[in-house]
Amino acid sequence: MSDKSNMEDLYQDPIATAEKAAAKIAVLTGKKSHDVALVMGSGWISATEAFGKPSHEFPVTDLPGFPAPTVEGHGGVIRSYEIQGANGTINALVFLGRTHLYEGKGIEPVVHGVRTAVKAGCKVVVLTNACGGINRGYKVGQPVIIRDHISMTATSPLIGANFVDLTDLYSKRIRELVKKEDPSLSEGVYVHWRGPAYETPAEINMLRTMGADLVGMSTVPEAIAAHALGAEILGISLVTNAAAGVTGEKLSHTEVMEAGKAAAGRMGELLGKVLHKL
Repeated sequence: MSDKSNMEDLYQDPIATAEKAAAKIAVLTGKKSHDVALVMGSGWISATEAFGKPSHEFPVTDLPGFPAPTVEGHGGVIRSYEIQGANGTINALVFLGRTHLYEGKGIEPVVHGVRTAVKAGCKVVVLTNACGGINRGYKVGQPVIIRDHISMTATSPLIGANFVDLTDLYSKRIRELVKKEDPSLSEGVYVHWRGPAYETPAEINMLRTMGADLVGMSTVPEAIAAHALGAEILGISLVTNAAAGVTGEKLSHTEVMEAGKAAAGRMGELLGKVLHKL
């Protein structure tokens, strides 16, 4: 199926297409519903090793509305896990990769994954990403919980008179649970930058003045879309490089990928521990 034919319905009726994709997931996995979804960003795929072996795995293009991946490090695969814990088994839906706004496909493909997850029953959506550290106190390889965000794209997944309160977009309840498991984690404000060009040093200085700690090219539209459908959101950024102008070094997507892989294992273990508590 071509990207064009696979996505026509998505642009015409995004919610109905998400419902169709969720129904297909139920057929492919044999599971009526899933409990939690995780979107794994650049370099985060190795974090899933902590979840054990998936019960099911299939390409995103097997589902209605999903385009093929175009960015290195974003696998374009969905996995279903049965994660055992003290309170029983939870079904986790894991997206290896995502679509970004800078790919030029519009906002609907960007948020289709999380909408599908919520329609598949997920009440909690965990969004991970690789990001630049604006806060000079952050180190490469450091995970940071997203407390709030600033959108610099002027693009929303919500259309019409659909007024959604974002005061507790990044669930305080879940953030406290995660920090209880790992008190060393910091919280920060994440900026959504459209990309694909990285920010200039002057732009980073502007963002720091605005109160930003982190900058990346994903997460925010997904958080809004999933929250609007009733899900609780946990956002975790992995600082894979210092933002432009912080060290004077040039930015490289390859370096972002390598730094992400080096630190993702720790975060996989943490997520494996807290998923049952979310």
